[in-house]
Order: sequence, then structure tokens, then C-alpha cells
Amino acid sequence: MRILVVGAGAVGGYFGGRLIQSGADVTFLVRERRARQLAETGLAIRSPNGDLDLTPTLVTADQLHDAADLVLLSCKAYDLEAAMQSVASAIGPETAILPLLNGMRHLDILAARFGESAVLGGQCVISSTLDDAGRILHLNASDALTYGECDGSLSPRVEAIQACFTAARFESRLSPDILQDMWEKFVFLAALAGITCLMRTTIGDIVKAGAADLATGLLDECASVAASVGFPPRDEARARFLAMLTEPGSGITASMLRDIERGGATEGDHILGDLLRRAHEGSTPLLRIAVAHLAAYEVRRGRVSG
Repeated sequence: MRILVVGAGAVGGYFGGRLIQSGADVTFLVRERRARQLAETGLAIRSPNGDLDLTPTLVTADQLHDAADLVLLSCKAYDLEAAMQSVASAIGPETAILPLLNGMRHLDILAARFGESAVLGGQCVISSTLDDAGRILHLNASDALTYGECDGSLSPRVEAIQACFTAARFESRLSPDILQDMWEKFVFLAALAGITCLMRTTIGDIVKAGAADLATGLLDECASVAASVGFPPRDEARARFLAMLTEPGSGITASMLRDIERGGATEGDHILGDLLRRAHEGSTPLLRIAVAHLAAYEVRRGRVSG
């Protein structure tokens, strides 16, 4: 199986590196700056699950000609259009695209560009970042990747992917309910990002300030949107989310808050904005405030950077 990983950042670089470690045929599609960096330093992973140093196979968009069997797509939502443009020549009639983006809107965008049958559902749970030297720092032991056909079928291609992923040193799961899995993550991430960005602090601080009910209220609103389109969070997932959003002393925040703190772009519209557009008007007042807050931040960021 020929695997093309789009980007060699904190997520794609980690999972792609682990696949290379297992003997998989992996090529990274990278921008010229990252290509130069990796050519000098190699792909370095520092992880509680084992460090790794590799010399990866790299291509830039102008060097990409052959179709891949699997495209592993991990990028920020605001980079999706550019990523689709750069990878287009590697998408053949039999290519499977496995996106690891947050939210749900990207599935429709990818299907519109490459065809619905090309796109798998997928998500990952990993905390990782790049350091100043371009090394991938895996910040805890979690490195789970879940994937499946959007219609729940057990196709030959996902069975082939399962065989490939099972050999790699990360947790992988072929799910017959991948859309349900993705919607549950969508609900939790929107609630976590919405409340921690609004409050500009951790869940523990929000709880200590006596505002846990705002976090749970936002969760309820997000879950109601998911239910309205046929994907209500399962009881176990909902209980887990409630516990995480009300845990005293918790240091958890969303990565979106870290984006704000460094003055960067956010995925606010792709995640919270998309959820709000799916809601019935007037049914999600907390979500509307969270979306407006992030939109106002982007307006101000554009003015300051401009």
C-alpha cells in the first residue's frame, strides 16, 4: 500500500513516522521550507511511547505525479483548500482519502472535490506539537486513530488499511460507526473550545469560578445539534464529556485557545460556526456567543496583522 501523508507536522508526521517504523511505504507531501528542514534534520519524534529518528521520503507538490492508495490528510481547516490543490495529482480512481481534521464540514468539502466514494471518516486523539527545531514532541501516551467507511461497510480497502495500521506502533481502530464517533468528538471539542476560549482559561479555573454550569450548558446545546441531525452522543460519551468539563483542578484547554494566545488563526468557523449553522435558530444562545467571540477575535486579528 502506497501511503501519501499530506504534511509532516505534529499529527501527520507522528502517524506517518510510526507507519514507516512498521515498514509501510510512506511518502510525505510537504512545503519547500519543511522539505529543506527535514532533509537536514530527518524526521524526529520524541515520545513516551518511544523516540524515533528517520530519513523520510519527501515530495513537494510540483514533484507529485503518481496516484497513492491512501492519502492521510492532517491539516488545519483553514489550510484545507490549499492541501486539496497540492494533493490533487495523487488522487486516482482507487485512492482512499483519510482526513484527520476536526469537525465535520471537511467531509462535504472533500467529497465535492474528489467524489464521495473517495472519502473515509477518521479522527485521532493525540497531543503533539513541533519544537523550534522541527521535532515532533508527543506530549502524552495517547496516540489513537479511528477510521472507517462513512456508510459503515467493511470494504476491502478499509480491511487493507486495518492490516497496515495494526502493524504500526499506535492505537488504531476500524469503526463501523465512524460518523457517530466523529460527531461525538465534534460535540465535545466545540464545547471545550467554546468555553475555554470565552473564559480564556482552563476548565479547572472555570469550575473554581463557579461557572461549570456554563460549560455543561454549552455541551447540552452542542449535543442537541448533533441529535437533530441523527447523531446524539451515546450515554457513555456524554457522561465522559460532562466529567471532563466539570473536573476541579483540571488544566485542560482547547488548542484553539493556544491559537488565540499566540495571535494565530483559529478553526472557530469550521468547528463552532459550522455547528451553529446546523442548529435551529434561537436554540443555542451560548454557542452563538462563543461563535461571535471567535469571529470578533478574527476581525481584530485581521486588523492588527493588516
